[in-house]
Amino acid sequence: MACMKLGSKTDAFQRKGQAWFCTTGLPSDIVVEVEEMTFHLHKFPLLSRSGVMEKLIAEASEGEDGCVIKLTDIPGGAKTFELVAKFCYGVKLELTAANVVYLRCAGEHLEMTEDYGEGNLISQTEVFLNQVVLRSWKDSLKALQTCDDVLSYAEELKITKRCIDSLAVKACTDPNLFGWPVVEHVGPLQSPGGSILWNGISTGARPKHSSSDWWYDDASSLSLPLYKRLISAMESQGVKQEIIAGSLTYYAKKYLPGLNRRQSSIESSNRLAPVGLGSSLSEEDQKLLLEEIDHLLPMQKGLVPTKFLFGLLKTALILRASPSCISDLEKRIGMQLDQATLEDLLMPNFSYSMETLYNVDCVLRILEYFLAMDQGTGGESPCSIDDEQLMGSPSLTPITMVAKLIDGYLAEVAPDVNLKLPKFQALAAAVPEYARPLDDGLYRAIDIYLKSHSWLGESDREQLCRLMDCQKLSLEACTHAAQNERLPLRIIVQVLFFEQLQLRTSIAGCFLVSDNLDGGSRQLRSGMVGTNEGGGWATAVRENQVLKVGMDSMRVRVSELEKECSNMRQEIEKLGRSKGSNTWGNVSKKFGFKLKSQMCSAQEGSVSNQNKINGKGLKDVKAKENHGKHKKNLSIDE
Repeated sequence: MACMKLGSKTDAFQRKGQAWFCTTGLPSDIVVEVEEMTFHLHKFPLLSRSGVMEKLIAEASEGEDGCVIKLTDIPGGAKTFELVAKFCYGVKLELTAANVVYLRCAGEHLEMTEDYGEGNLISQTEVFLNQVVLRSWKDSLKALQTCDDVLSYAEELKITKRCIDSLAVKACTDPNLFGWPVVEHVGPLQSPGGSILWNGISTGARPKHSSSDWWYDDASSLSLPLYKRLISAMESQGVKQEIIAGSLTYYAKKYLPGLNRRQSSIESSNRLAPVGLGSSLSEEDQKLLLEEIDHLLPMQKGLVPTKFLFGLLKTALILRASPSCISDLEKRIGMQLDQATLEDLLMPNFSYSMETLYNVDCVLRILEYFLAMDQGTGGESPCSIDDEQLMGSPSLTPITMVAKLIDGYLAEVAPDVNLKLPKFQALAAAVPEYARPLDDGLYRAIDIYLKSHSWLGESDREQLCRLMDCQKLSLEACTHAAQNERLPLRIIVQVLFFEQLQLRTSIAGCFLVSDNLDGGSRQLRSGMVGTNEGGGWATAVRENQVLKVGMDSMRVRVSELEKECSNMRQEIEKLGRSKGSNTWGNVSKKFGFKLKSQMCSAQEGSVSNQNKINGKGLKDVKAKENHGKHKKNLSIDE
């Protein structure tokens, strides 16, 4: 730390208990009382340097104990007046960044101007401030920290503003271009060539370059009012928003203990990991700090980690922060919900009622903010995303990522017996239908909810299952749902119906691929591929065998589904006859099919015909196809 020595005389002051004595050989003729300390001094050195002391000495009356003066409001208290008294006597003292602000304010308070002697305290401290302190980052920071104790005087003399402006300018300047703060923080001396010196010898090693976050820890040592003013000054100087956000994040983690409870090992090992304070803030102070951090954070997506925002929100809920603060944090999270994880969403319910284990209402509001922002920024819609894109890439857009995240969250909160059906439905239905390429995740959450809420009636279960689209279930999910006793009968019938359609489509695709492979194998056998390409023939044969095995398993599954569907239809027709309704069309309408009732019968016929083809008729069909392809090959060769 830089310093400057004032005065030339040796120290002639001695302390005895709570009193200071000047040992110049002359008896003291004035006593100055500052706080609990008394100073036994002489009138002439004081009145020759201070206008205030001159007036007080002239007005003071001689008592039994001599002239006694009380100074009750001197900046810096007794410790600062000790330095002022030594300055008046010409005793050596050091000006430093730690005491210059106190001495400057005390000099102003005591009117120690040039009218009472050349090179008085005000001019000396001003020179040191401007030429030494404000040119150094470290000294400017230390001087600014001392302004808290004498804030009214420092504000009046514009010392606070000068220190803040000095820090702001240095923070937005590349530190690698100058000696600060690299030399101050790193420590080793450098040669003119830039290499590190050891005992005056160049080591050839280069000092590490400072990153843009080098000032975070220093700035976090300031009190909140001064830190706020420093951040505002940095913004006006053009410091980037992401750097400002990083500093605010660091400051919050340092003073809000709740943010560090779930800090990952990677963050804790980071060199910028904040160190906890020796004495933590009270809950009220933490709440005020959190609200100020929320106010200062830039409202821009991606500048602040989503995990940190969730930490702020959880802390705000615990500390009972203002509704506006909680709402702002929810909006910030909603802007970048696609970057969140399932662990982030699992926020405990801190309400006194403890209605549910997790705060589902908060997650619903965050989701609504995300959807509103997605629509406002022209997010993807059903018109701009076709089915092939959605089915082929489940994480194509942020909204599909959010849909997957919400489905996972629903599965986690579903076992809570206190979670009411309307709240579960509201969250599940809030996700747009086009955002889910598949409804497997939603089906899993519904199944868990039905298992944990077994007392739900048939109508409630049907209402819940209407949230998912049976046509968007994968083959595996359809297989599971068809055997799920917790699902209503209407849903099981729909699942069976659409599962048959999927299987038929898959079998048709397998036949097409198989025909293509058969044509390729004939080309291989006809000699179009040389002896060095025998590996292609073996691969084609293996793939053909695999496809045939898959087709056989699917045929078995189709037969089982046909039997189940036939049995179900017979049972439903019996029920229909008992009620006077003997038509399958009425039953199909009752179960909500969008296709005509004759579809099931037609499909049964097609499957039975297909089975015949797979037996005896399949050879004839293939023979005809091969004959046609053989003719085509001959025409090409000609």
